[in-house]
Amino acid sequence: MKILLVEDDLNNAALMSKVLVDAGYFVEHLANARDALFRAASVEFDLIILDRMLPGGIDGIRIVEALRSENNLTPVLFLSGLATVADKVRGFNAGGSDYLVKPFGVAELLARVEALSRRPYDKSSKPMIAPRAPVTQP
Repeated sequence: MKILLVEDDLNNAALMSKVLVDAGYFVEHLANARDALFRAASVEFDLIILDRMLPGGIDGIRIVEALRSENNLTPVLFLSGLATVADKVRGFNAGGSDYLVKPFGVAELLARVEALSRRPYDKSSKPMIAPRAPVTQP
């Protein structure tokens, strides 16, 4: 399984990369949004693990929205310190497949990666369900 890890905290990225590689995954790490957007659009990955808050003027939400607008259906696991229900809902509504709040344990990260790897997705087709309008709270 080929994973694109997009995380600007180099210590966290090194730890996650080691854990994922030790578990048998191929990991490519990028630390900024612009490189991540280009790479995710030009190379086929099985999973993208994406920090929501990145340097470079583009956050993780915008990266996923851009990928989804190009019919790139690669599963995305958001990583974020933003932990409210509204934050999570925004990530899912943007096209995220899962959402993991920092700090997290490596066992949970591996379990979520494994769960996402079991979900089938057709890399060549458009989403079956049209995106909904964002949920607003009164």
